[in-house]
Amino acid sequence: MLPTGVRVLLCTRATDMRKSFDGLIAATRSVLGENPLSGHLFVFVNRQGNYAKVLYWSRGGYCLWAKRLERGQFARLGSDGVSIVLTDTQLMMWLDGIDLSRTVQRKRFELPVAAQVSGIMHT
Repeated sequence: MLPTGVRVLLCTRATDMRKSFDGLIAATRSVLGENPLSGHLFVFVNRQGNYAKVLYWSRGGYCLWAKRLERGQFARLGSDGVSIVLTDTQLMMWLDGIDLSRTVQRKRFELPVAAQVSGIMHT
């Protein structure tokens, strides 16, 4: 699980996987319009859909995680925008090859956003 408040943003535009830290930091700013220092996870996929990289900031430095599929592709997630927000569970399912557009998620209780941010739990 990710810490409370951390978002996962999946870029819906194909990304050149030759990009490393600096290129993906620039793409986070210019394509996604996000702050790469936010601590959120930024997921990029190549045109063939078989290679993904995750960029995030952690304790004084950038981290880059990559996964290349030997067979198959990551599911394409359609969007009108340049990114899709995923939960940590959805990210893991997507990385494991589950097509999120074909899944049904049952309604669950969630703390109000203000309570999540402040860390205060009301009973």
